[in-house]
Amino acid sequence: MSRYTGPSWKVSRRLGISLSGTGKEIERRPYAPGPHGPNSRKKLTEYGIQLQEKQKLRHMFGLNERQFSNLFLKAGKFKEGKHGENFMILLEQRLDNVVYRLGLATTRRQSRQLVNHGHILVDGKRVDIPSYSVSVGQVITVREKSKNMEIIKSAAESLFGRPEYVTFDVEKLEGSYNRLPLRDELSAEIDETIIVEYYSR
Repeated sequence: MSRYTGPSWKVSRRLGISLSGTGKEIERRPYAPGPHGPNSRKKLTEYGIQLQEKQKLRHMFGLNERQFSNLFLKAGKFKEGKHGENFMILLEQRLDNVVYRLGLATTRRQSRQLVNHGHILVDGKRVDIPSYSVSVGQVITVREKSKNMEIIKSAAESLFGRPEYVTFDVEKLEGSYNRLPLRDELSAEIDETIIVEYYSR
């Protein structure tokens, strides 16, 4: 199953959550797309609620179903911590997400493109795999030839706040992944226990 590359705003409106983090998608039209407008939302079954929560998180990070379920299975093999929280931490450790958290891109989709095109270095080595798992202590930098890209400079300079588990030097365009995030530092819009229920049925 290939990764979804269609209109992200439609998906945001259908799921009732801003996938870009800006809130613009549902600001003007806070209802699902379709001919019935505001009356298009139906009452969901228990399974429907579980599926919707899973789709929220999957589309938020831009994964296809196989990537998403494989990462969920990997999180279940950890000996410590809760399955759902471990899963969300694994998603946060993806290189494309860390690049987004550092503020080198305004959206995760944009950060994935930067990684794919070889603009990002991990510990001084070029890594062009968005799913690469960043370890605590690793340093993320922008390739020297790419430091003058307007899209990177404007994104880095316009961001006002970054998570406490990363540090970033705007002048050097260099950041590091200092520690694993705590649950209260992750998305409050997602209930990971519902996703665990979905895969446990």
